[in-house]
Order: sequence, then structure tokens, then C-alpha cells
Amino acid sequence: QVQFAETGGGLVQPGGSLRLSCAASGSIFSIYAMAWYRQAPGKQRELVAEITAGGGGNTNYADSVQGRFTISRDDAKNTVYLQMNSLKPEDTAVYYCNAPRSSTTYYGRWGQGTQVTVSS
Repeated sequence: QVQFAETGGGLVQPGGSLRLSCAASGSIFSIYAMAWYRQAPGKQRELVAEITAGGGGNTNYADSVQGRFTISRDDAKNTVYLQMNSLKPEDTAVYYCNAPRSSTTYYGRWGQGTQVTVSS
């Protein structure tokens, strides 16, 4: 089963930027579509961005991050990235990555996530 390790979170002021990384191990990374999710305190986990397999030709974003976040992948490094610009306080959450099998099931185990806090 694929396992993930998310890094790159931190405290940033509104309007700032962060780049998250998700390293995968345990399987053939390139065959999986990948996605970033986030969970804020008291809220359900939500899909943030997704990217197709095999080089990532297609991407999709939640309306709330469209135009501010960019998902990308490097299959040679078994890593998927999330570049986050123009961050807002409402982006504060723990961010996770996984390989979606369907809208509610996943190929991988959830990692620890990485905390992103947007505050002045």
C-alpha cells in the first residue's frame, strides 16, 4: 500500500506563500492520480486539488483555491507538490495527500499531514 509523508507547512501571514511536498513510497507512484486535501478544526476533510496520473496532464481545483494554488508532480521523485499563493486565514488547516480511488476511497494510507496556519 502506498504511504505518504507531507512536509512544508508552517505559519505564514495573509498574502504569503508556501510550497507543500508529499513524498510517496511503497508502490509505483506514477500510475496513481494524486490529490491534496485539507481539514480545518471542526470541519470535514475536503478536496483541494487533484492531478492525473502519467505526467499529470490534467488538474482540478476547489473553487476556494482556484487561481491561487497549483498542484504538480515529479514522478521521478515520487513527489507531488502544492504551491499555495495569496494565502488567506481560511486556508488554515492540516493538509494531506493521497491517491484517490473514488470520491470516498483511497489507494494509500493517510499520513500525518502538515499544518498550515495563515495569521497575522
